[in-house]
Amino acid sequence: MKELKARIRRGETLFGCWLSLGNPLTAETVGLAGFDWVLIDLEHGSGTEASVLAQLQALEHTPASAIVRVESLERIRAQRVLDFGAEGVMFPRSRSVMDARQAAEAMRFQPDGARGAARLVRANRFGIEFDKYYATSKERLVGIVQIETKEILQVLDDVASVDGVDVLFVGPTDLSLALGTLGQPNHPRYLAAIEATAAAARKAGKAAGILLPSLDEFHTYYDRGFRFIASGSDTEFVNLGARKTIETLARLCSKANTEKSK
Repeated sequence: MKELKARIRRGETLFGCWLSLGNPLTAETVGLAGFDWVLIDLEHGSGTEASVLAQLQALEHTPASAIVRVESLERIRAQRVLDFGAEGVMFPRSRSVMDARQAAEAMRFQPDGARGAARLVRANRFGIEFDKYYATSKERLVGIVQIETKEILQVLDDVASVDGVDVLFVGPTDLSLALGTLGQPNHPRYLAAIEATAAAARKAGKAAGILLPSLDEFHTYYDRGFRFIASGSDTEFVNLGARKTIETLARLCSKANTEKSK
């Protein structure tokens, strides 16, 4: 593991991005770009558990720590990706303190949690480091609860205080939808929600995180104390790169034809 949790606890500003295509070569390329962490998205992404394993293998030799966003709070969802070797898990659509506790328990072995133990899995090098992994996983695995429902906004302090929740991570689109402020990043109701999230995280000694809707909004979050910051995705990088290339080619072609006709 790459000590992501220790860096979070030190209050470092950590940059990440999304992996949505489910491709190990894309994951490796992005992992080598310089991000502190990347998130393999099983909630909205194109990949499956099988592609998660391949992406984790591809990311192993890169500087980026690998987090997986699972589809639900069901214990087996987190257990599978942790056994594959994920360094953290993001849980979407949390609504209550009970949800946060369930997420934290899914990350931890008995007697502290509900995760089942197995010796022959990739996370502990197929049994070679089982004892070490068991002894240190509680202090090294990162638990991330998403803030994207109206209900969770009412219990932010309690959620942040849950042992095993390391990051309160705003899902800006879903949170905006829940608050009725979609497309209004400066709406007072939305800004109050992100300020409350940052305050709860700060009070509990946890980190506040966000997937930036736009790089232009960096200071909206950084100035409020957000330090676990994501921007972009493999899908976006491919899309923007391809569109920029074809736009440039079209412009060059048009210019060449204009000059030729003179």
